Amino acid sequence: MFIPDFLRRLFKPATPPCVKPPCVKPPRADFGMREHSVQCMGPHELHRMAYTEWGDPNNQKVLLCVHGLTRNARDFDALAQALSSDYRVICPDVVGRGNSDWLRVKSDYTFPLYVSDMVTLIARLGVPHVDWVGTSMGGVIGMLLAGQPNTPVRRLVLNDVGPLITAESLRRIGQYVGKAPVFPTMDAAERYMRQIGASFGALTDAQWQHLTRYSMQPIEAGYTFNYDPSLGDPFQMMPILLNVAVWDSFDRIHHPVLAIRGAESDLLRRETWLEMAKRGPKAKLVEFSGIGHAPMLMSEDQIAVIRDFLLSPNEGSESESSHMS
Repeated sequence: MFIPDFLRRLFKPATPPCVKPPCVKPPRADFGMREHSVQCMGPHELHRMAYTEWGDPNNQKVLLCVHGLTRNARDFDALAQALSSDYRVICPDVVGRGNSDWLRVKSDYTFPLYVSDMVTLIARLGVPHVDWVGTSMGGVIGMLLAGQPNTPVRRLVLNDVGPLITAESLRRIGQYVGKAPVFPTMDAAERYMRQIGASFGALTDAQWQHLTRYSMQPIEAGYTFNYDPSLGDPFQMMPILLNVAVWDSFDRIHHPVLAIRGAESDLLRRETWLEMAKRGPKAKLVEFSGIGHAPMLMSEDQIAVIRDFLLSPNEGSESESSHMS
């Protein structure tokens, strides 16, 4: 039976209106820790420098966290996680430590090489500028780089280190660097860590376990430190009689600096720390009581000080000091 088209359309069920689905924001990506490496060139050979990465890999706001003489990138896990929503946080294992290569020519373990490796790393990251947190040796590397013309370093946190390191503190460091003791168990290693790290302050059991776990590497006889024992060679080759000073680099820094000090530190003397607020970039000063060398930047109060300095838009315009209990 013929039905005109207009009648067919008349009796056809109505098409339901197009309903726009509700606007649902995509879930925030969970950027956990990732492990990478970059190839660097030294005076005698290529070497691989390992690093951890936290936060959005597309974030152009980058924070470099560089550890002390015999430490490693995992010291910064708590700080990196806390700042990963604001920064792409990069924590390298300086060559000869952690998961990075050991150098064949041991005399190449020098600050010029460390600075060069960091420049290579920043080039790999593809960003023009970085902020920097450096503990002890990592702070010296940061000062040397921040004092260069056209430096990529825009804000610098110096954790218990300054432009003057006394011979006395260097001799103390030389007493344990490169000794490479062997521990039959991780419990024995942790007891030793607590002994040599007493100046770190009142850490929790979980924090001591974290530091111990990532400070050790398994060997046939048990465990030993995961750094090249040859790092201690310069401390053993000749008596340490002179202080080490890099005031010239510090005085050339033109960007905000935060100088953190453990109140009982023997590496960053109080008079040096106070002088840092008077010259060069006129650093902001913060001191933590009950701690020597060095604050481990794992506690909420220490992390908060760094976060406030790095994220405050007008930080560093005037020097000031504060004491944290």
